Amino acid sequence: MKPWFVRFVLAFAVTSMASAVAVAQNAPAADSRIVQSRDRAAIDADLDERLARDWGLQTEEWARYRQLMQGPLGVYSPGLDPFTALGIEARTDEERRRYAELQVQAEARRVEKLLAYQRAYDDAWKRLHPTLQPVVLTDAGTPPATSGALGRLAVFVKDDCPPCEQRVRQLQTAGTAFDLYMVGSRRDDARIRQWAAKAGIEPAKVRARTITLNHDAGRWLSIGVPGELPAVVREVNGQWLRQ
Repeated sequence: MKPWFVRFVLAFAVTSMASAVAVAQNAPAADSRIVQSRDRAAIDADLDERLARDWGLQTEEWARYRQLMQGPLGVYSPGLDPFTALGIEARTDEERRRYAELQVQAEARRVEKLLAYQRAYDDAWKRLHPTLQPVVLTDAGTPPATSGALGRLAVFVKDDCPPCEQRVRQLQTAGTAFDLYMVGSRRDDARIRQWAAKAGIEPAKVRARTITLNHDAGRWLSIGVPGELPAVVREVNGQWLRQ
């Protein structure tokens, strides 16, 4: 047998063995990726099912919500809750009514919990810091408080705004009850207290809730009133108007 032929046979055998080893080595990795992909899909499905249940929705509704938020709606209005997103994009009047009712029920439960905690917070504040002005614990989803046919005045102010301080002094001198919302407070209680002291807000009126101090947390943008700050507004027939 010629030497060159022997070398050819040996080279072919080595190449074949290397290929077989590579295939054997890659097979477990490929199987592992398939298993990981299946596990991830199962975890995602379980998560979607849990989130849908938490919001009182069907899994199909939750899937549609996620699909909507990946489209133009999510670009124009990021962070929308499922009820609002599905209600805006409702395909029938019946769907729209259903999501509106679900949202009202959810909001009522949330506000009830918030008010319960606010009462506990107020009690703790009176015990621990009776001489400091309390700050109302509200969040961005809660609109300014209203009562009666015409709601209380809501006054939106910001830091480094002499006209804001002047307007607040005028309202306090007139004996007007109002809810003050500081835009840009960054949820810093000390910051809003310092502003209130600078504007001459009387601590006794804050303790009596004649005047409340609140973090704006996005409300000024949410009520859609045009113009600059300060803004003194009141809700009239469901619409916020400057006063």
